[in-house]
Amino acid sequence: MQSRIRDVRRAKGLTLADVAERCNPPTTAQTIGRLETGMRVLSLIWINRIAEALGVDSSDLVALPDQQFLPVAAVLHEDGTHAPTQAERIMVPNVGGSMVGLRIAASMGEYRRGDELWLEQLQPDDFASALNLDVLVPRPGGRFIFGRLLGRDASKLHLLPLEAGARQQVVNDPAWIAKAVRLVRKL
Repeated sequence: MQSRIRDVRRAKGLTLADVAERCNPPTTAQTIGRLETGMRVLSLIWINRIAEALGVDSSDLVALPDQQFLPVAAVLHEDGTHAPTQAERIMVPNVGGSMVGLRIAASMGEYRRGDELWLEQLQPDDFASALNLDVLVPRPGGRFIFGRLLGRDASKLHLLPLEAGARQQVVNDPAWIAKAVRLVRKL
C-alpha cells in the first residue's frame, strides 16, 4: 500500500512536527517521517490517527492505482516564483459521497461566471462548522439559497445572499446544508 501522507501534509502546509503534535496521543516527527517514507509499517490505526490529525478522511491517505496527480512546476513565494527544491505533486482530491457541486452561471459576490464550487454536505449537528462560510441550503419545491451562514438559533438558519442589496433570509430546519470547500476557476 502506497501512502499519500506526505502529499496531504504538504498540501496543508504542515511540517512533520506539526502532524506529530496533532496526533492523539502525540507522537514524534521522526515517526511520522518513517510512516510517510515506508520505513515503518503503516497500519490502519496509524492511517486513522494521522487522518484525524490532518483533518481528512482515511481514504485520502492511501494512493489508489488510478489516482491522478499534477506535477508542481513552480512555487510562489514572497520573493518570487521558483522551481521546487525537490519533486512535488498536487493530488487530485477524492470526491466522496457527501460532496455536491454548484456551477456559477452569473458573476455574483466574489464568484465569477464559469466558476465551479465543491461543497461538503452537512447534517444538522454539524451546521456550526459552516458559520461565516458560503453555504447552499435546500428549500421546498427544488429551490435553494446560496449565501453566507450568519448564525443559527434553534432550528432557524440566518443567511445573507450574495446578491447586492439582498436582505437576510431565514430558513427553518433544513434537512442538510452544504459548505463551500473548493473553488475551481478557469483562467
